[in-house]
Amino acid sequence: MPKSKVRKKSAYTPPPSTLQPGAARALAPSPRWYAPLMVGLMLIGLLWIVVYYVAGDDIAFMADLSAWNFAIGFGAMVAGLVMSMRWR
Repeated sequence: MPKSKVRKKSAYTPPPSTLQPGAARALAPSPRWYAPLMVGLMLIGLLWIVVYYVAGDDIAFMADLSAWNFAIGFGAMVAGLVMSMRWR
C-alpha cells in the first residue's frame, strides 16, 4: 500500500496589531495619595462595622441607620478593594 504524502502546515503568524509591543507597560504609576486613600477606605469600613457592633445602640445616628450600617461599612471596604485592583 502506498504511503500518503505528509502535508506541511504553514507557520502561525499572528494578525498585525495596532498596539505597539510593550504598550501595556507604558501606563503611568498611581499618584502618591492613591495608596493611603485605598487603605484608609478599607480601614474606615472595618472600623465603621466594629463601632456599630460595640456601641451602635449608644450612637444616635447609627441606631437610626440600623442595618444600613453594614452597607456603609462593606461599601467602603469594597471601594478600597476595587481601588487596589487599579493600583500601579
